[in-house]
Amino acid sequence: MGTSDWYIGAPNGVVICVDGMEDRQFRGRFYHGYSEAATEFEDIDQILFELEHFFDFLNFPHATTEERSFRDPGRRTENRQEREKVMKDKELLQKHGELGTFIVRVQHRQHNSWQGRITWMEENRTVYFRSIWELVKLLVSAVETTAPEAEEKEPSWFEGDDAAGLPGDEIS
Repeated sequence: MGTSDWYIGAPNGVVICVDGMEDRQFRGRFYHGYSEAATEFEDIDQILFELEHFFDFLNFPHATTEERSFRDPGRRTENRQEREKVMKDKELLQKHGELGTFIVRVQHRQHNSWQGRITWMEENRTVYFRSIWELVKLLVSAVETTAPEAEEKEPSWFEGDDAAGLPGDEIS
């Protein structure tokens, strides 16, 4: 797949730029079409919470379960409002991380998790993921292959470990 095949393709598509990694925790930033500013993150937990807030902001993909909270028990989910994009997909695809760049398109938020696809731009590879956990494992395994200490480690992206999923998940 060439760079002309890279696309965002969804209103909630994001470009994740990973700039550093330590103890399997990566840091970086992500971009989406509704803001010119990057959303920075310092660890895996923070990016997951920030992405979940972004999907809630868009109300897309619609969550099939409601958020549980000790606060505001009567709070209702607001109806989806049209959001105006301020950054074109072409601009988003120009963003790159020091250790890796990934296009993430979450297609469903079902069973209290996410399902979708991730494209590792540097390797021109796309894989479907079936859960948040699988998405995290794919990101970590890819970044570990490019991190400075990765020379002594074997690459695990699509190499048959359980991070890559079942055979046939790869689509490129």
